[in-house]
Amino acid sequence: MAARTPRRYAALLRGINVGGIRIKMADLKTCIEELGFTDVKTVLASGNVLLSSPSTDIGRITAALEKGLGERFGYAARVVVIPTDRLTAIIDAYPFPERDDWHAYVVFYSDPAQVDLVAAIADELDPQQEQIEAGESVLYWQVRKGDTLDSVIGKRTGSKKKSDSGWFLTNRNLNTLRKLQ
Repeated sequence: MAARTPRRYAALLRGINVGGIRIKMADLKTCIEELGFTDVKTVLASGNVLLSSPSTDIGRITAALEKGLGERFGYAARVVVIPTDRLTAIIDAYPFPERDDWHAYVVFYSDPAQVDLVAAIADELDPQQEQIEAGESVLYWQVRKGDTLDSVIGKRTGSKKKSDSGWFLTNRNLNTLRKLQ
């Protein structure tokens, strides 16, 4: 039987190098390679990793990363794994025109049902400050620079990094995501 051609994935790690969890990118890369992933590349220092695997089982890849990172670095690792072709589709579907004085974000939820719950408040937002739109298992968010933490969605996502039921979210700006293509 022929070996499968490795598939390329982006792994978005929640909460490293922005809070109390500090991981050197060289150590992160080594850990992920030791877990059996290939062609590993870290992007920026905020928990963005490109990797290859012959597996198409995203749940299994995610579980391996979370377990391995948790054991190696001593924290409750949370990771969103996305095939890079899907990541490109997410980026291409960004619904808002990019503006110099606004941030363009994509919020990734481990539980896609949360997207519709948050998107339901879109009409309640001040369009001079922020706007949101549901995508396929992601929330697109645009917020005026300087207002991110004080905006409705900023407060909501900042306080909901992890729920009592176990779901979590992580967000990335569009420029960072483009570096992962």
